[in-house]
Amino acid sequence: MRKLVYYIGTSVDGYIAGPAGEVDFYPVGDAEQSAAYAASVNARYPETVPTPLRPHVGLADAPNLRFDTVLMGSGTYRPALEQGLPSPYAHLRQYVVSSTLGAVPDPAVTVAGGDPLALVRDLKAQEGPEGRDIWLCGGGKLAAALLPELDELIIKSYPVVAGSGIPLFDGGFDPTRFRVSARETFPNDVMITWYEA
Repeated sequence: MRKLVYYIGTSVDGYIAGPAGEVDFYPVGDAEQSAAYAASVNARYPETVPTPLRPHVGLADAPNLRFDTVLMGSGTYRPALEQGLPSPYAHLRQYVVSSTLGAVPDPAVTVAGGDPLALVRDLKAQEGPEGRDIWLCGGGKLAAALLPELDELIIKSYPVVAGSGIPLFDGGFDPTRFRVSARETFPNDVMITWYEA
C-alpha cells in the first residue's frame, strides 16, 4: 500500500511558515552551501520542486522518484493560485483539501471538500500512476487532521527560531509516536530527519 509522507521544512520551534505564510526567513547558508543543499535535496525528491521552477534548477525532465501525488491544504495552495499558478505541481496528481476554495481554474487540480482521512485512505488503496507515494506538502491543520494516516515524516529543520506562525501540526493534544530512521546534517546547518510511524 502507498504511504502518506509529510515532507516539510520547519524552524527549530516547530513553525512551517510565519504568521502571514512567510518562508523567506529560513537560513540557507552562503551560496556554495545553499547550492550543495538544494542539489542534494532536489536529487532525492525532484518532484517536490514546483513545475515552473524545475527547468531553472536542471529538473525539467527529471522523473518522479518518490511521489506521484501531492496533497495540500488551501493555505498552501492559495499563494500559488494568487501568483497565477493554478497547477503548481503539474507533474503530479494534485489534491487540495478545502471546504471554502470552490472550483479552481485548472482541471489538473482536484478540490476535495469532504473528510480528508477518507480521501487519504482512498488514495492509499489506489495504485498510483507510477506506483509511488503521496506527498503531504502542507499545511499544519491538514497535517494534524491526517495524523492517524501519516506513515512517514521527512522534516527539514532550519537553524532559526520563528517565534510564531503556522505550526508543523496545528491541532489538539494527540501524542503520536514516530521512530527516527535516518538523520543527515548539511554544511549550512540544516538537518533532515526521517521518521517512521
